[in-house]
Amino acid sequence: MTYKQAKRSRTWRLRLGERRVLILIGDLIAALIALLGALYFWAAGDQWLGRLSIEFLQQRPQAWFYLLPVFWVFMMVELYDVHRAASWRATLRSILIAALFGSGIYLLIYFSSAPFSLPRRGVAGFIVLVSVFTLIWRMIYIRVFTAPQFMRRVLLVGAGSTGQGLLEAINDLWPPPFHLLGVIDDDPQKVGTEIAGIKVIDNSDRLLEIVMENEITDILVAISGRMQNSTFRALLDAQELGVEITRMPVAYEELLGRVPIHHLEADWILRSFVDETRVSGIYEIVKRLVDIAGGLIGVLILIAITPIVSLLILLESGWPVIFSQMRVGKGGRQYRILKFRTLHKPKGDGEKRSPINEDETRITKVGRFLRKTHLDEWPQFINVLRGEMSLVGPRPEQPSLVDRWQESIPFYRARLLIKPGIAGWAQVNFGYASTIEETATKLEYDLYYIKNRNMIMDIVVILRTFGTMFGFRGR
Repeated sequence: MTYKQAKRSRTWRLRLGERRVLILIGDLIAALIALLGALYFWAAGDQWLGRLSIEFLQQRPQAWFYLLPVFWVFMMVELYDVHRAASWRATLRSILIAALFGSGIYLLIYFSSAPFSLPRRGVAGFIVLVSVFTLIWRMIYIRVFTAPQFMRRVLLVGAGSTGQGLLEAINDLWPPPFHLLGVIDDDPQKVGTEIAGIKVIDNSDRLLEIVMENEITDILVAISGRMQNSTFRALLDAQELGVEITRMPVAYEELLGRVPIHHLEADWILRSFVDETRVSGIYEIVKRLVDIAGGLIGVLILIAITPIVSLLILLESGWPVIFSQMRVGKGGRQYRILKFRTLHKPKGDGEKRSPINEDETRITKVGRFLRKTHLDEWPQFINVLRGEMSLVGPRPEQPSLVDRWQESIPFYRARLLIKPGIAGWAQVNFGYASTIEETATKLEYDLYYIKNRNMIMDIVVILRTFGTMFGFRGR
């Protein structure tokens, strides 16, 4: 294959970021078509005008109605994860949740507004049509754009522990993010063997030949030790041919949205969490203002739901309604967290249990519902107003657990660089951890957030948290 042919082949093989943009554009087009259909449906039943016309568009729909496609895209935020977008089951579930959530919010606004001040026909038509058109578009995306012709063709260089760790992470992803052709390694004993189910096909002497023969678009480099000069030269030559070279930590972050803590050195963690995590003062000010605004809204909702939740808890298991416990915040400072009680009271006053070892039989029926919907955590908005917590950040842990995890999990202390949060990147991507291995995985998500945090990421986390609440995906 010639250089021009290889370049032409790579053009149609979409990167993760390109897939995300493609999905977003498709969703917007589907939503705009649904908006036109909803306007036509609304106009056809309008008792004054009776048809879709300039006069109807000027007089009947209010300005916010034309923003419904934007609101829909925001509610679909969970499906802009390209791995989840490639799954038909996750797609169907997320679209259903978005439609139910949007309908619920609108009904709440509708019945709290003046009679006949808001349209029903137009909004109902939009929700139905946008759900159908989005499903059709997502089915086209899954059937067409996840086909091999549009997937990147990848080669991994390095079959050591770092390369094996990356391969194991890739194997856990389904559908696969790209087509992995094989592994290159200069250890002759590894050539011809399999690492995590992927064959080591040759050494770096044949790297360029393999790249051309197999239309390779990307090379992932997972060499933790010293790199041979011949390997380095071969990688540079491949890059000059248009192949994208990506180091293992970068590829790991892009694919999984987390940091590979078991394959990093101390100097990397210092660079990343001392130099790269310095955010602007504007971000810190805006984040605090958002926390105050969100905290006030949360406390107002807390005032509204507390009588109902308290009554349910009292009827089932008596006092107390609120549970408090010490947690570790930013910089290791301790504070007292507030939650609705979800467990039966312990038999003895001296009985203490850690959340990681809770007996499932101790969870009350009301408590199980509160946990599924995350309503048990609503009193934490008081902690947000106090400045002890943020809306978005790592999950707060008990002091004893922090001491325990620091001894067994690398870089665990780094999660205390920022305030803990009610919602978090780890919570929406992984959920709750009950073992050391799961806690380490959650830490990888937390460190990814700390390293890459910004307001857009915070908004995404908040929106996805609503999805977990309405999808009853709490623990």
